[in-house]
Amino acid sequence: MTNLSDDDLLDALGLDQELAKTSSYSTREEHIIAGFEEIQRFMDRYGRAPQHGEENDVFERLYAVRLDRMRKQEECRILLESLDYQGLLNKNEVISVDSMGSLDDDDLLAELEGEAEPSSITELCHVRPRAEIRVAEEIAKREKCGDFGRFQPLFEQVQNELNSGVRQTRLFGKDAGINTGNFFVLGGQLVYVAEKGEELKAPNGHPDARLKVIYSNGTESNLLLRSLQRALYKDEAGRRLTEPDYGPLFSANWDEDDVESGTIYVLRSLSNHPFIAENHKLIHKIGVTGSKVESRIANASLDATYLLADVEVVASYKLAGINRTRLESIFHRIFASAQLNLTIHDRFGNPVRPKEWFLVPLYVIDEAVSRILDGSITNVAYDPKTASLVQLTK
Repeated sequence: MTNLSDDDLLDALGLDQELAKTSSYSTREEHIIAGFEEIQRFMDRYGRAPQHGEENDVFERLYAVRLDRMRKQEECRILLESLDYQGLLNKNEVISVDSMGSLDDDDLLAELEGEAEPSSITELCHVRPRAEIRVAEEIAKREKCGDFGRFQPLFEQVQNELNSGVRQTRLFGKDAGINTGNFFVLGGQLVYVAEKGEELKAPNGHPDARLKVIYSNGTESNLLLRSLQRALYKDEAGRRLTEPDYGPLFSANWDEDDVESGTIYVLRSLSNHPFIAENHKLIHKIGVTGSKVESRIANASLDATYLLADVEVVASYKLAGINRTRLESIFHRIFASAQLNLTIHDRFGNPVRPKEWFLVPLYVIDEAVSRILDGSITNVAYDPKTASLVQLTK
């Protein structure tokens, strides 16, 4: 057995080391100090005091309310003065609780702490079980995702696939597998596993790994696989998302969205927008129609869907027995990482973000169509770095 220190053994047993040591403080004072230390850890991590605001994490808002109370009570200021190496008690960065909106932090605390009306610093700063502290720390480790723009199309596509029934949600079983490319629902948010590191052993001997996880609210975290498993299992609304099931694209059993014959068309824009003009040969619109392509694009210059400019047809593929919705979903999934992130204004001045334009070479689109026809498109996606279709790793 690996030699472990006393502190390591206490941690493995789930015991709070601070509670295992004797203290000259009263229980009330220990409660206050424990609560203040959580705020200090937040300050160390983010370089600022916790703040109010619905856009902030629930635990940051909890810390902000707690800090307000500590600043106002002389008892707390005297007790914590010697521990306040960051000057938190003398700063006024946190706005008054009284100025909050309809759901203020007192209401939030009441829900989180299980108290109907928290009224004292003791109730706000009670010592929580170590498991709960770990959950709070894991949530607090979430940071803004600097390159969220490249993941956002994935979340939009997955949401569309859920709405159309291409994906389903399933209960997350205890110790269920988690791999790169998996999507989950946790805490009411979509969660995407962008990276999975090398396997390692947890203290209990179970396999574990460090993950890079992206959340649909634009944040990310590098948490352990076992931590994500526990969070999903404990969340009553936690779900895993199934892999896309597009069903048959070509069959004799007609659905509402099927057309007897149709065309996949690829367009280039003739817009004089600087970015579009500069990348003219890379920006393509991919669509499916059961009518003539010429009819679809006749009034392109008046339609924000076509970037309010004339277009040219650079490729078309005739197919029979197409399920239009499923086929378009496949294209959106494959090229999600290359979706054009451009907002234009329609003729009424309303902002529009067209979703069927992609920064993809024409030869890659041609390969995708070939793979759809021969059935080898499963688990394939476009890699912008290599400008090619690659097999997704499990």
